[in-house]
Amino acid sequence: MTQDELKALVGQAALHYVVPGEIVGVGTGSTVNKFIEALASMKDQIRGAVSSSEASTHRLKALGIPVFDCNDVAELSVYIDGADEIDGHGHMVKGGGAALTREKIVAAQSRQFVCIADESKLVKTLGAFPLPVEVIPMATARVMRQFAAMGGVAQIRQKDGQPLVTDNGQHIVDVTGLQITDPLAFETQVSQWPGVVTVGVFAHQKAHVCLLGTASGVQTLAF
Repeated sequence: MTQDELKALVGQAALHYVVPGEIVGVGTGSTVNKFIEALASMKDQIRGAVSSSEASTHRLKALGIPVFDCNDVAELSVYIDGADEIDGHGHMVKGGGAALTREKIVAAQSRQFVCIADESKLVKTLGAFPLPVEVIPMATARVMRQFAAMGGVAQIRQKDGQPLVTDNGQHIVDVTGLQITDPLAFETQVSQWPGVVTVGVFAHQKAHVCLLGTASGVQTLAF
């Protein structure tokens, strides 16, 4: 199966975790786009969605799925999102689509986080994928120096020759050369750096379940 077919497979499988009559948390990215397409088939069974990005909001609304503001929903039964990397404990690296801050917010208000990914995203140690960090622009140079002191190589993510601007009006620093052996401690440490809005390690908001697309079908990992 192609990677695209694997994404469609796990997107469809994630429908089993959607609770009828409730509002579902929806993430961002190419795998989630497959889930949004599948979700349209049961849009009459749910109240709507809370979205982690403007891009997902547009997709949901285009399919006739109501989108609620985070502040208007006390708690979500489930949040369904992809990952750039996930380890054997459910810790993830996320933010390849630049939506990491809103993703972490929606994950935090959800009782269950279901990660949907193809098998290439499963790793032993986080860090091979460039780690996204959302940063207030005036702090980018100093944050990049702090990562250099840890052995990382950081650069500001570009779009059309200019620093990419997130939905929150901030910049993204992508960091390579790290091996994140203690994701919880790493997330806690970097989150305290002045100017860091969100680090793309999801350890405090880790996945409870991962639906992994493999050549032999969907494999369910529980953490």
